[in-house]
Amino acid sequence: MLLKFGSIPTVVVSSSETAKQVLKTHDLHCCSRPTLAGPKALSYNYLDIAFSPYGDYWKELRRMCVQELFSPKRVHSFQPIKEEEIKKLVDSVSESASQGIPVNLSEKFTALTVRVICKSAFGVNFQGTVLNSDKFEKLILNTFLFLGSFSASDYFPNGGWIIDWLTGLKGERERSVSSLDAFYEQMFDLHKHGNKEGVEDFVDMLLRMEKEETVLGSVKLTRDHLKAVLMNILIGGIGTSAITMTWAMTELMRHPRVMKKVQSEIRNQIGNKSTISLDDLNHLHYLKMVINETWRLHPPSPLMVPREAMSEFEINGYTIPVKTRLYVNIWAIGRDPDIWKDPEEFIPERFINSGIDSKGQNFELLPFGSGRRMCPAMYMGTTMVEFGLANMLYQFDWKLPEGMVVEDIDMDESPGINTSKKNELVLVPLRRLNH
Repeated sequence: MLLKFGSIPTVVVSSSETAKQVLKTHDLHCCSRPTLAGPKALSYNYLDIAFSPYGDYWKELRRMCVQELFSPKRVHSFQPIKEEEIKKLVDSVSESASQGIPVNLSEKFTALTVRVICKSAFGVNFQGTVLNSDKFEKLILNTFLFLGSFSASDYFPNGGWIIDWLTGLKGERERSVSSLDAFYEQMFDLHKHGNKEGVEDFVDMLLRMEKEETVLGSVKLTRDHLKAVLMNILIGGIGTSAITMTWAMTELMRHPRVMKKVQSEIRNQIGNKSTISLDDLNHLHYLKMVINETWRLHPPSPLMVPREAMSEFEINGYTIPVKTRLYVNIWAIGRDPDIWKDPEEFIPERFINSGIDSKGQNFELLPFGSGRRMCPAMYMGTTMVEFGLANMLYQFDWKLPEGMVVEDIDMDESPGINTSKKNELVLVPLRRLNH
C-alpha cells in the first residue's frame, strides 16, 4: 500500500511474502532510518543520533552493543539481578494475596522491567539516590507517547514545526526530553563518583570510551552519542517486555484451559524448588508457545520502526524510490487468514511442530523484526518475559476482581509506538495450595 504523508512517500507492507522482500531480499537497500524532523527540532542533539541512519557508525555501535551488553554470556550474568527483583515482586504480590487485595499487574511488570534493565545495563539502584523509580516509570511512558504521536514537522519539513508549536506538542516533547536528559546526566554523575553496584557496567564502558576519544566508524564518541545509546536501550528494553507479560496474562485469564495447561507444565517442571533457573526455562515448551501466540496477536510494536530506502529497488514489480519510508505491519501479518487458521483466536498449540519462531527468520512472526535492523536485545527480552511469567504462574493462582467475569475483560489497545493494553490489568492473586 502506497501512501503520501505530507511530502513523504510511504509504503506499508502487510504480508509475510512482501515483508521477506523488504527485510531479507532487499535488506541492504532499505535498512536506513529516516531523519525525524520532530525530534530534530528539539534542542537535544542526541535525538538525531538515536535515530541514526545506516552507516559505519551504526554498524560499529550495533556490534559493540551485541558483544558487550546483549550477548548470551552477558545476559546470563544478569540472572542474579533478575532473581533479586523477581523475589521482591513475589513478596509484594504474596502480601496482597494474604489480604485478598487486587494487584495492578501492568504496573508491577513495568516496575520489574525498569529495575532489571537499569540495574543490569546501567548499574543504577534507585533506592537511596535522587532517582525515583515511580517518576522514572512515568517518564518512560511519556517518552513512548511523544515518540508515537503525530508530528507535523516529520511530514511537512518546511513549516510543520509551526503546527507542532501551536498544538503544544513541541513543548510537551521538550519537557519529556529535558527530564530524560537530566536522568542521563544524573546517571553519569553517579558512575563518576562510584555510587553504584558491582563491577564495570555498560555506562562505565561508555564513559571510558568517551574519555579515550574512541572512534566508531569515522565518528568520535561524545556525550551526545552516549545519551543516544542509552535512549535506544531504554526505549527498546523497558516497554516491550512489560507489554508482552501484561497481554499474556490477559489472554490466559480469558482462556482458563490454556492457563491450567501452562501452569501444570511449569509446576511439574519446577517441582518444589523455591526458584526458577534459566535451565528450567529451556524445558517450558508450552510457555514459549503461549508467548509466541501473545506476540502474534499483540506485537509490542504493531508497525516496525520505519525504514528508509537508500537506493531504488522493486517489490512485486513496483518501484520503490530512494527516500521512501517503509513500514512492516506486524499486526496485520499476525492476523492474516492466509497464514493462520482462526487468526483471531488465542491458540498456543498452533506452534506445535510449526517450525515458526520469533528469531527473525520466519516472516509470519516478527516481534523483534528481522535483517540488519533486527532488535539486538532479542535474547534478553525473551528471557525477561519467560522468567517473569513463569514465576507469576508458578507462585500464584489468579482470579478476576469481585463482580467481574471473563466477558468483562477489555482488550482495548492504547495508541502509540508500542501497543500496550489501554486499561491496566488488575487481578487478585491466590497463593497456590501445597506450596
